[in-house]
Amino acid sequence: MKPYTRADRVGGQIRQALSDLLLKNISDPRLEGVSISGVKVAADLKSARVYFITLGSKRSPEDTATGFNSALGYVKRSLAKRLGLRYMPDLKFFPDDSFEYGTHIEKILKSLKTENGSNNSTPEKQ
Repeated sequence: MKPYTRADRVGGQIRQALSDLLLKNISDPRLEGVSISGVKVAADLKSARVYFITLGSKRSPEDTATGFNSALGYVKRSLAKRLGLRYMPDLKFFPDDSFEYGTHIEKILKSLKTENGSNNSTPEKQ
C-alpha cells in the first residue's frame, strides 16, 4: 500500500495553492489574516473539506466562511488553472477548532499542575 493516497497529495496541492491565492490575489476583507490549516479530499476526488484558522482576527468564523463562499467561483477557477486537474473538487469551508481546543486543554493541564505542585511538596532529604 502506498504511504500517501492520491487524495492526500491533491489535498496538499490544494492547500498550498489556496494559501498562495489568499496571500496574493484575494482582497476580500473577510478573508484577511486567514490561514488554511488542512484540506481533506474524498477518495473519489469529487469533494474537499477546507479547514481554516482565523487567528488574530476579530471576525467570526461564520463571517469568514461566508467570504469563502462568495469567492468560491473565483477560487475554483484559479485552483483549476494552477493544479491542472481534470475535475476540480467541490470545496466546502469549515473553521478549524483544533487550535482553540488545544489551548483549552493546555490551560486545564497548567491548572492541574499548579494545584498538584502547591499541594504536594517534596519531602526534604534527611
